[in-house]
Amino acid sequence: MDRRIFLKGATAFGCSLAAHPLTTTLTMAAVPGEARLVVIILRGAMDGLDVVRPVGDSGFAALRPTLSEGTLGLGGQFGLHPALGPLMPLWAAGELGFAHAVSTPYRDKRSHFDGQDVLEAGTGLDVPVPAVRDGWLNRMIQAMPGVQAETAYAIGREALPVLEGAADVRSWSPDVALQLSEQNRLLLDRIYHDDPLFRDAGAEAITLAAETGAAASGGGPRADVEHLIDFAAGRLRGETRIAAFSQTGWDTHRAQGRALPKALDLLAASILRLKTQLGPVWGQTTVLAMTEFGRTVRENGTGGTDHGTGGVMLIAGGAVRGGRVMGRWPGIGETELYEGRDLMPTADVRSYAAWAMRGLYGLDRGLLEGSVFQGLDMGDDPGLLL
Repeated sequence: MDRRIFLKGATAFGCSLAAHPLTTTLTMAAVPGEARLVVIILRGAMDGLDVVRPVGDSGFAALRPTLSEGTLGLGGQFGLHPALGPLMPLWAAGELGFAHAVSTPYRDKRSHFDGQDVLEAGTGLDVPVPAVRDGWLNRMIQAMPGVQAETAYAIGREALPVLEGAADVRSWSPDVALQLSEQNRLLLDRIYHDDPLFRDAGAEAITLAAETGAAASGGGPRADVEHLIDFAAGRLRGETRIAAFSQTGWDTHRAQGRALPKALDLLAASILRLKTQLGPVWGQTTVLAMTEFGRTVRENGTGGTDHGTGGVMLIAGGAVRGGRVMGRWPGIGETELYEGRDLMPTADVRSYAAWAMRGLYGLDRGLLEGSVFQGLDMGDDPGLLL
């Protein structure tokens, strides 16, 4: 039985579940070696054209009349959204990069739910998402010899399908206040004494609640993010080697000039906090931040953008070869757009994740293309890692 189901059922015994305001989910796992991989799922479709702006393309300003101010130069034809200014030192140090014009194989319907399902399942459209019972990170763990279960933690109410599957990955919420009277604890012990699954899960939940202190809410989104990152970094400094969490706030249909900076500020804070808290381990860390699809090339009538196709992947860490925008730029002229409205994808976002896995853990290309990302053609090595 899923441990999240156990924790939900435990409310009958006096649990008080504090819902995370960002519905952010964090899951971890331990694998052999010293390389760390952190995957951030950006739910809501981040506008890659606003994050990494093609200012060198002559038509960009006209397509984005209110969404192209304050750009920070990255050299060449691209510039960075000013809300990511705190990450510029990482760019200068080669610890931050981007892959532009990327997408999953998902097309046309532009549904957040379907798009996120495809992103986290990691399959092509030849494999129906409902038939996929595990996420691509879990399939990677299944393929690695010597994997050990290290306690894993899921923050918030939402599951993280990218790490669900047969490999032993556990979940926990540091923002859950697990409050049991002594009488209820004794009752739990008695009911589940002869059932090792429930007994061990219950003991684990109670122990971890005491260990993490169930941080009090009320500190705002920045405090919540800092608590999440501190919790993750503490485990990554130990036995944990893979962590994944999600952040919301990227669906910017209107007033994008006000909404997007808030999400970018939290993303930048997450990365910088991770770097600080990991200390020397940052040099062995790769961070991949990806979203379900991009947004329309043209700004809409309410100062926002609508669901699109091609987007941007953020790549950070002390183990990466950054300071560059990777990928083949398709252009944003009328005839260069996908269906006359979206940035044309020129690369599969899964290929960058696959090359990162190959570089970090030495996984065979055939395994990555055939099992982890079923049906993927990884293409040429983009040289993500040092």
